[in-house]
Amino acid sequence: MTNPVFNNSPVFGDPNAPKRGGTATRARAGGAPSYGTPSGAAAYGTAGAASADAAQLQGMYDAPAATTADTRRMTYDDVIIKTGGLLALLVVVAGATWALTPVESPIWMLGAVVGLVLGLVNAFKKQPSPLLITLYTLAQGVFLGGISQYYSAITVSGNDLTGVVPMAVLATLCTFGASLFLFRSGKIRVTPKFTRFLIIGMVGYLAFSLVNMLLVMFGVMDGWGMRSGGLGIVVSLFAVSLAAMSLIVDFDAIKRGVENGVPAKFAWSAAFGLMVTLIWLYLEFLRLFAILQGRD
Repeated sequence: MTNPVFNNSPVFGDPNAPKRGGTATRARAGGAPSYGTPSGAAAYGTAGAASADAAQLQGMYDAPAATTADTRRMTYDDVIIKTGGLLALLVVVAGATWALTPVESPIWMLGAVVGLVLGLVNAFKKQPSPLLITLYTLAQGVFLGGISQYYSAITVSGNDLTGVVPMAVLATLCTFGASLFLFRSGKIRVTPKFTRFLIIGMVGYLAFSLVNMLLVMFGVMDGWGMRSGGLGIVVSLFAVSLAAMSLIVDFDAIKRGVENGVPAKFAWSAAFGLMVTLIWLYLEFLRLFAILQGRD
């Protein structure tokens, strides 16, 4: 075979082909029998060699099929393990931030800025970086711990089970589970129409948020601006719907990645994408329940 891929393959390559500096080359240099000539051992084609070749082939045939661990392809388990690990880290850091920092501490703002920068870096990297994704999770943990503490302090039921933070956590988990169920059952499919609606909705929501931020910054409106009262509830419900739809798109992308056999390292990218959507969903629920409790 002249194809180097087959020649270098342990399956397709000729095991008796002369190697550089190997036995056959040294034999020719010393005048010893050349390739294929018996010299005190069974030559190629004799009964002994044939038996050895047959045993090797039978061993290869009896060997178990290559698994995804052998081929290093992404699996659902890879995504679940990495996402679970990142979520656990997020919760631990958020809890520590809540417990160790005062309500008026601006550390959550630093976490927000660092998280935003790392999020953009990870989003545009062609190859996933476990280190940068982990650092993003740490920064977001600081941000979520601080802002959750703030919302808990300004709402009526601060620390009991009816507080905005426990309710937002529960609502996020329920929405995640419902979205996954609807996707797995096939009741909701990611179609071009579905994707177009999501993109238009997200662009509109982003434009609204930017306009609202500018109105508050320049003193045209106070407090949370247009994110207060009845309009704020409608906007928050719309944002929650967008985040839930984004989860469906995330599930579809992960499914296609597994089916297409993408490299296992991209499980980090899948976990990162899920983290971004879940954090957004939690923040929207946090804001919604704060409005419903009448503390803007």
